[in-house]
Amino acid sequence: MARNKYPEITEQRILDASLKLFLEKGYEHTTIQDIIDELGDLTKGAIYHHFKSKSDIIEAVMERLYSAHEKSYQDIINGEGTGLDRLKRLFIVSTKNPGNQMMIKVAPNILKNPRFLTQQLFESLNDTVPNLILPLMKEGIRDGSIQTDYPKELSEALIILCNLWLNPFIIENSAEDLMRKIQFMGDLLDRLGLPLMDDEIIGVLESYREQLEQNS
Repeated sequence: MARNKYPEITEQRILDASLKLFLEKGYEHTTIQDIIDELGDLTKGAIYHHFKSKSDIIEAVMERLYSAHEKSYQDIINGEGTGLDRLKRLFIVSTKNPGNQMMIKVAPNILKNPRFLTQQLFESLNDTVPNLILPLMKEGIRDGSIQTDYPKELSEALIILCNLWLNPFIIENSAEDLMRKIQFMGDLLDRLGLPLMDDEIIGVLESYREQLEQNS
């Protein structure tokens, strides 16, 4: 068998075809054979050479969707405003990330997968916190918009609260339940020196919950 000289191109073709099918049919109703038929010139063996399973494909699709938004995050980190202002923008942009909205549409069940949730939390604590949240937290301390002696711990607590406690795929919330949680979280963060929850962020979270309801 001839060796593939361009494995990256083949992988991108697989991901492109998979995303197209996921959008058309949904993740649950797309098979590996559907992906093979869409590509037209790859065998099942070739697919499995690059991805061990369909779940590996969707995870790679998700990673590509989310990483495409990375520049927006860096623009916020390097932008103007207080540390708190930029942390709010980061929160809003990450929640509105097109990758989130697309995955809600094509593969809502994958977002409930324990493997995915664990991986997401691991990446958040080991990547998002040190590279995005903590720098802004420290900026806020320097400019006076955030007041805490525990920037790292507060950054990690914020991620855990958002990714687990507010995560509707772990705990389903009615509109009333979500509002009480947001109010509690806002009060808690205020007391910890991080006045994050304003009307705009509350509106974004409510819209996110409504999207989930529409696609559940």
